[in-house]
Amino acid sequence: MHSLRFTAESVAFGMRERDFLLGADGVPGVLFSPPADPAERAPLILLGHGGGNHRKHPAMTGRARLLVHGCGFHVAVLDAPGHGERPRTAHDEAEIAELYRAREAGQPEGPIVVRYNAHLARQAVPEWRAALDALQQLPEIGADGPVGYFGLNMGTAIGVPLVAADSRITAAAFGQHWPDALAEYARRITVPVEYALQWDDEHIPREAGLALFDAFASADKTLHANAGRHKELPRFEAESAVRFFARHFGRTVAAG
Repeated sequence: MHSLRFTAESVAFGMRERDFLLGADGVPGVLFSPPADPAERAPLILLGHGGGNHRKHPAMTGRARLLVHGCGFHVAVLDAPGHGERPRTAHDEAEIAELYRAREAGQPEGPIVVRYNAHLARQAVPEWRAALDALQQLPEIGADGPVGYFGLNMGTAIGVPLVAADSRITAAAFGQHWPDALAEYARRITVPVEYALQWDDEHIPREAGLALFDAFASADKTLHANAGRHKELPRFEAESAVRFFARHFGRTVAAG
């Protein structure tokens, strides 16, 4: 059994926030939940953050609030390797320096991001599976409750191989990544998928985003394509993800 040790607890923004450390390596994570102990178990959403962010980045806490307030879900976030409170390795530093060099030179970032994200996923996927083992031991979540995954950008790069590997995850919302290292995993995914892309993304050609969406073997999959550049993904896509999980997990979204 994988160990999970809670280290701090608070209530903010109408959510119960519990920091934890996972396993012998002490991977930092946070579990967001409704502020009061629920009368019954609720589904768990695993939330993957983007590159350069961390488990409590405003984008993560904002999406967690939507999931907790909207449907009473529990939401778990881990710091990815080399992110948040986790130290960078020499490999991390080299890849980040190469990314900045390409950006300053006006060269494509995709090959570097794809390579680096695939490297991080090889470490992060086992960590997420260990976290799920531990979180399902909590009485408010349980070993037989629904589990979803929601992650964009690097969160997709980690989430696609995770969902392909773990049958406990039965619905997933992804978006904004290249197919190069992910299409093989996507072909093994048959659970419902919602996928978001930006039609005018300056980094990920629309053909690349469409190719990844096409690779998912899911019979139930939905593509959301919005006009705009990479960082202009509409905020309402996070609200759509809440409705997506509510629909597949038999929950009602609170008015609000």
